[in-house]
Amino acid sequence: MEPTYLSNRYGVLMKDSYVGYRILLVHAHPDDETINNGATMALYAARGAKITLVTCTRGEEGEVLVPELAHLASTQEDSLGIHREIELKNAMLALGVSDYRFLGNYRDSGMMGTPTNDRPDVFWQSDLDEAANLLVNIIDEVKPHILITYDEIGGYGHPDHIKAHNVAMRASEISDWQIPKIYWNTTPKSVIEAGMAAMKEAGSDFFGSDDIDDIAFAKDDSFVTTLIDGNEFVDAKMAAMRAHKTQIALDGPFFALSNNLGLAIWGQEYYTLVRGEKSPPFNVDSREIDLTSGVVL
Repeated sequence: MEPTYLSNRYGVLMKDSYVGYRILLVHAHPDDETINNGATMALYAARGAKITLVTCTRGEEGEVLVPELAHLASTQEDSLGIHREIELKNAMLALGVSDYRFLGNYRDSGMMGTPTNDRPDVFWQSDLDEAANLLVNIIDEVKPHILITYDEIGGYGHPDHIKAHNVAMRASEISDWQIPKIYWNTTPKSVIEAGMAAMKEAGSDFFGSDDIDDIAFAKDDSFVTTLIDGNEFVDAKMAAMRAHKTQIALDGPFFALSNNLGLAIWGQEYYTLVRGEKSPPFNVDSREIDLTSGVVL
């Protein structure tokens, strides 16, 4: 039976139900999933898809943005990872996702070239096939139709993001279950340029440069094959972002940006299709508007 479609308030056609579809996301740290895919996760979960999130570390080396929680940092009590587990749980409640897991017990690697990056227990130092096989077990259990992860540079070069990409792609190659469609998160230059202009107008130097080519995670718009319009689920995404309070300042640039560009900036999430066929329906820019398009249950 052909699926039926509903037009949302922005005129984008989406299936009215995703019951039976399974989507797997592989991320490096708690909060990465919400920033990159929060609206997408909330949309598909609300319409019946099975969402599974795999987080590769607990983000132990993250900067603590809440002064009263500064003692959790790795340079003090080193208990941030435990706290971020709670933040992740609350974020998933906000997004309507019940299946979220950690990939083993790998530690946050910190930034490239730092002493933490050389620790034997960090994710960056893990054996690729060993980590990939942990993910294979999940893939063969869940049997996802869609896999979402980072591109080959992990979006902006963080070692855990790169390793998450490598592990996800390796696991997709060796698992018994062959995933029909694989997407990488992407952020088009046009969106970043709009953000840079808005932040500059607001007096913020959040991006640190006026040159779009200096922004590591900005990709040429031609890389965008797929745009998920989850504007109806922005409130859920914002609630999930608030749940990650040690990492996202409620009065910081993330929220200032939404005030300057409107909350719609958080509802539009962009992807590059790297496995599977780009399939209709398309928007006016010839981009897919549904991750599951072309996938037969």
